[in-house]
Amino acid sequence: MTDTSGTLFIVAAPSGAGKSTLVNALLEREPGISLSVSHTTRPPRPGEQYGRHYYFVERTEFEREVAEGVFLEHAEVHGNFYGTSRKTVQHLLQQSRDVLLEIDWQGAAQIRKAKPDCVSVFILPPSRVELERRLRGRGSDSDEVIERRLRNSRGEIAHAHEFDYVIVNDRFEEALDGLQAIVRAVRQRSDLQCQRHEALIKELLAEA
Repeated sequence: MTDTSGTLFIVAAPSGAGKSTLVNALLEREPGISLSVSHTTRPPRPGEQYGRHYYFVERTEFEREVAEGVFLEHAEVHGNFYGTSRKTVQHLLQQSRDVLLEIDWQGAAQIRKAKPDCVSVFILPPSRVELERRLRGRGSDSDEVIERRLRNSRGEIAHAHEFDYVIVNDRFEEALDGLQAIVRAVRQRSDLQCQRHEALIKELLAEA
């Protein structure tokens, strides 16, 4: 069984667009998807747990893992490093599990080169005013960090056209329905279904 047995999904967005909330809700609806937990050098936010939300590591450890080729993709985002374990993703795909990566546009570009059959989704906020409101509503970042995230969002949003799908997260349930519809449509692709039901197709094509 190859690592193409499962489908690799990528979800990216500017900070504050609601990516994590959408992804968590999707995982509750679609238990057949596994979230690949990223490594990061940023400190944990209140309520975040090691191994569940991120693997929180020191910068020196992260740099060592980069040198050792541990990551399928890695990038610096808002002054911190993030990376996806190559071994974890391949292991899940080989088990016929769909895998979802919650990463930024830089990591998405690396993944598309390494695995061109991946499916990528970009989440947009409904407006710049709403994006700032959501960032400030977190209550976990300083004004300086929020301003940096807002500045960086322009560069991030400029890459939305590179993704297979774009969803505007205005009304949460509609955005979640759209994300789930993408996952379900991909699972019905002819190449996947014909591979999965090869025996049935041969039976139906056989002469009586």
